[in-house]
Amino acid sequence: MDQRPRLSDVAARVGVSPASVSLVLRGAPGPSSETRERVLAAAAELGYRADRTASLLARRRRHLLGVLLDVRNPFHAELAEEIHIEADRAGYEVVLSTLTRDRDEPRALETLLDFRCEALILLGPDAADDDLGRLAAQVPCVVVGRMARGVDVDVVRPADDVGVDAALAHLIGLGHTRIAFVDGGRGAVAAARRRGYRRAMRRAGLPAEVQPGDHTEQGGVRVGRDLAARGDLPTAIVASNDRLAVGLMDAFVRTGIDVPGRVSVVGYDDSTLAHLAHIDLTSVNQDAPAQARQAVRAAVSRLDEGRTRPSEIVLVPHLVVRGSTAPPPD
Repeated sequence: MDQRPRLSDVAARVGVSPASVSLVLRGAPGPSSETRERVLAAAAELGYRADRTASLLARRRRHLLGVLLDVRNPFHAELAEEIHIEADRAGYEVVLSTLTRDRDEPRALETLLDFRCEALILLGPDAADDDLGRLAAQVPCVVVGRMARGVDVDVVRPADDVGVDAALAHLIGLGHTRIAFVDGGRGAVAAARRRGYRRAMRRAGLPAEVQPGDHTEQGGVRVGRDLAARGDLPTAIVASNDRLAVGLMDAFVRTGIDVPGRVSVVGYDDSTLAHLAHIDLTSVNQDAPAQARQAVRAAVSRLDEGRTRPSEIVLVPHLVVRGSTAPPPD
């Protein structure tokens, strides 16, 4: 027979209702400071410990983590796979909700909320910080890949300035002095990488040259065609992500511009695209497994351990050098 003290035993000792004891033990508002002290003292005297299994059943825990991702982004696919692995280890299931050509962030987030996910892991969201804060008021949120300031969300991100610095240091070390940057558009991740490029070029005493783009292969193709048509090519280009870099390389191949003989190209993400032998892209690696581990741990610590203060984990990326970069042409 189970002789462990129960919530009702603590309540009887103090002379309050079991509901009041529950509020105190969960740290919820309501009971006075005097009642809190008496309840905690009685719980300690009786050796009361919460029955976690009963608590989970009473709360009808779903153990679902919702993940927002862009289905067209190969790096997001890698992150999602790693999140599944880590979530499974923690005893959670994963629900994916994707961005597509005609499915935006608000709609994708609605789906996750409709599934009553206990926490959300958002991969590179474009939502403003205030919008993220409003979402976090409904459900714990972990933002992966970008900053979020002044709101109650957890953040796991790479040090993008370090990643861009590594790409530029590699190209400058090869002898390049005219290095352009293909922008990733209006998103928060793209903005961080653009700022990192401008800062690094200033430090190196080199002129910045930002080519407007977006985060897609098609955006890279457009920039590549435009540069080829003008005939005024930089000797090296850093792209805001691998998708842009692959689009650039495709445009250059089709117009007879040799990579890396005429133009060196560096991507960012070190996605599966970069590893393909016919692409062989030098790219900044963000350590997808580590980002996934930290994101799941942040969500689980909110849900299982009751952590309430937001956290930020910043991981240091590194450059993986492949065949798309070489010294500038003579």
